[in-house]
Amino acid sequence: MQQLPIFLTLSGRPVILIGDGEPADAKARLILAAGGVIVGEDAPEAALAFVALDDDDDASAAATRLRARGLLVNVVDKPALSDFLMGAIIDRSPVLVAVSTGGASASLSRALRTRLEALLPASLGPLAAAIRASREVVNARHKTPSDRRRLWERALAEFAPLDPFAALSDPATAVAQVIAGDSGATPQLATIHVTSADPGELTLNQLNLLARCDVLVVAGDVAPAIIDRARRDAQRLDAVPDPLPPGLTVLLQG
Repeated sequence: MQQLPIFLTLSGRPVILIGDGEPADAKARLILAAGGVIVGEDAPEAALAFVALDDDDDASAAATRLRARGLLVNVVDKPALSDFLMGAIIDRSPVLVAVSTGGASASLSRALRTRLEALLPASLGPLAAAIRASREVVNARHKTPSDRRRLWERALAEFAPLDPFAALSDPATAVAQVIAGDSGATPQLATIHVTSADPGELTLNQLNLLARCDVLVVAGDVAPAIIDRARRDAQRLDAVPDPLPPGLTVLLQG
């Protein structure tokens, strides 16, 4: 990664905005939508700063002044002068998707956003809100973090009751029905025979197994790029345990 993608809480925090015209107006709309408070350059406790000046020298000088105060600075349409970049945003609050090309092409970011917009239904935001609102009920019924993870992974899988890419007429009811179900895990073993170092050659089913695994075992010569597709929190073992633990054990066989 060339940049670290983060989502910053701006609610009630001052944000410096220098410039005018449509580029500055666009940034102002984003700052206000995120709950930030727009202030001038001399504000003493700003969270970060945006510079929307057409002249390269003026923009560079403003960025240098702000950066000297310890602020992170975004210079509109000038990635080389910026500490952070703004991606193309898809808003399904509380779900946000941001697409960045590292400053290579804003048009490419917008094209990707347009395609992704068509894939994400309007019910995605209410679904996320319903899941968040159910946290205490889920914790009371499904006692362990592993139980809760398996519950949501099964429910959010493709064609499952809470498939996030499917339009849901009543997300809150669908979530309640899922919570009332069982999160228990039976021991499972899945073997993936790896024949290439290219993760692009893994099938969708294989990628799904790696994303859901509780235990990962690597045997033989398996490329790091393949191993990196496994769930980050999965336990790593050198051999398949006997007996199998609850949940899904995946053996990557090189």
